[in-house]
Amino acid sequence: MFISAHFRFTMLFFTIALLSGQLAGAEPIEVDILLKGGTIHDGSGGEPVAGDVAIRDGRIVGVGTFEVAVADQVIPCEGLVIAPGFIDLHNHSDSMIVQDGTRANMNYVLQGCTTIVTGNCGSGPVDVKDYYERINSAGAGTNVVHLLPQGNLRREVVGTARRSATGDEIVRMRELAEKAMQDGAWGMSTGLIYVPSSYASTDELVAIAEAVSEKGGIYASHIRGEGSGLLDSINEAIEIGRRARLPVHVSHFKSSGRDNWGLVRVAVDVINKARENGQVVTADQYPYRASSTSLDATLLPSRMRAGGRAAMVKRLDDLKTGPEMIEAIRIALVKRDDGAAVRIARYNPRKDWVGKSVAQIAELEKKAPLDIALQIIRGGGAAIVNFSMDEDDVRFVMRVPWVATASDGRAYLPGADKPHPRSYGTFPRKLGYYAIKQGNLSLAQAVRSSSGLPADILGMKDRGYIRVDQVADVTVFDPLELIDAASFEDPHQYSLGVRYVLVNGRLAVYRGTATGALAGRALQKK
Repeated sequence: MFISAHFRFTMLFFTIALLSGQLAGAEPIEVDILLKGGTIHDGSGGEPVAGDVAIRDGRIVGVGTFEVAVADQVIPCEGLVIAPGFIDLHNHSDSMIVQDGTRANMNYVLQGCTTIVTGNCGSGPVDVKDYYERINSAGAGTNVVHLLPQGNLRREVVGTARRSATGDEIVRMRELAEKAMQDGAWGMSTGLIYVPSSYASTDELVAIAEAVSEKGGIYASHIRGEGSGLLDSINEAIEIGRRARLPVHVSHFKSSGRDNWGLVRVAVDVINKARENGQVVTADQYPYRASSTSLDATLLPSRMRAGGRAAMVKRLDDLKTGPEMIEAIRIALVKRDDGAAVRIARYNPRKDWVGKSVAQIAELEKKAPLDIALQIIRGGGAAIVNFSMDEDDVRFVMRVPWVATASDGRAYLPGADKPHPRSYGTFPRKLGYYAIKQGNLSLAQAVRSSSGLPADILGMKDRGYIRVDQVADVTVFDPLELIDAASFEDPHQYSLGVRYVLVNGRLAVYRGTATGALAGRALQKK
C-alpha cells in the first residue's frame, strides 16, 4: 500500500518536465518511440518527475512534457518507472558475449542492463581491437565496455612465474597498455588475489597505470585482500591512483570473513579521507552476502598457487611443501564454519556435489571437510559460492553515495550448475528488494547507483542518464513487481518486473520478454 501511494503521489505532484525536449511553443516533434506517461528517474539521484520520453534515431529527443507530431510506436508507461539503462561495472562475460548461445545476454537485459564492463579482475582479452571487432561483427544484447586486464597482460609478457618483472618487461607491458587505450579501452583492471596478477609490485602497477592515465583511463582493482588485509589493500589502491594520477575504483567492495565484519566501514572512512584530499576514488558492490570464485583462490594464498594448477597440485603432493598447504586449507575451512559456508557451484567430476556445501559433502561421504577440499583441488578445482559477508555491512555499503551497483557475474543460459544468483538478479535485487521493499535506500539512489554513477565513474558522456541527446539506453520497470527471482538454491531464474529495455534505441525487452535483439556494440573510449 505504501509503494502504490508513493507512486500516485509522484504522478500527482511531479508533473513538470525534467528536461524538455523542446521549449514551450516549439513545433511538435516526430519520434520513433514514445514512452508515454511514466515516472522518470533520470539517473542523477534527484526527485522523479512524471512525463514522457521520446526517442528518434537511437537518441533521446524529448523528456518530460512536449508535443509529438508523429510517433511510430507509443508504449504506455502509466504506473511504470522510466530509468536509464543499467550499467554493470563489473562483469565477466568476456568470452560469453562473443559466443552464439550467450551473446544476446538475456539474463542481463531482463535485469534492465544495457551496458556491461568486461576485462575485470585482471582477466580477459588483452587485444582490445580484436575483441571489439568480434563483438561488433555479430552484435550483442548489451553494449560492451572493456578494461585492459593486467593479469593477462602480465601473463602474456612475464608468464606465470612468481617473480618481479624486468625493466624491459615493464616497458613492453606499458607499450601494450598504450595500444589498448588507443584501441578504446576505458582503463585497466587488476585481480590481485589471482595468479599472475598478484605477483606485480605496487611500483610495477604504477608504471602500467601511468600509461593508462595518459589516455584518461581508470584503475579498477580487485584488491589484494578483502579480509584482514582490507585496509592495507585499499591504501595500496589509493597510492597507485595518487602516483599514477588516475581515478581509482575498488571492485566488489566488502569485508570478507566473520572476523573482519565491520572493517568495511573503516575502509569507507579511509576512502572518504582520500576523496576529501582531492582524489577520485569509487567502488562497486553486488547486493548479496555471498561471494563467488574458485575453491583454490578461496582456500590458498596466491604464493601457493604459483605457476598454474599443475604446479600447485605438484607442490600439494610434495612431502616438503604439501604440509604447509594442507594446513592453510584446513585453517581456511575452519574460518568458514568448517566448510558449511562454502557451497560448490560447479565441479564436473562430481555433479551430484553441486549445490552442496563442503561440510554437507563431507557428511554424505563420511569424510573430513579437509579431505573433500583436497579431493576437489586435486580433481581440477571447483567454482564455489562463499557466504562470507555480514548483511548489515552489505546494507551499509549500498547507501554510500560513491558505491555503484555491479554484478560480478556473466552471461548465462540455464544449466545444471548452481552459480551465484547475482548473474540473474543483481539489479532488481538492489532496486526491487533493498530500495522499494526494504527502504534501505531510496529508489532514486538505487537507480543512480546503477546508471548515472557508473557512467560518471567511467567518464561516459552520452549514457547513464535520461536526458535530451543521450543515447537511448533505457529501462522501464514496474515498481510493484520488480524483484530478483534467482536464489542460491535455484539461481537460473530470470528477474521479474522489467517491462521494456532499449539498447541504442532498439527494443531488447518488450512487454517483459527478451526480443533477442543484438543492438549492443563495443563502446570505444574517445
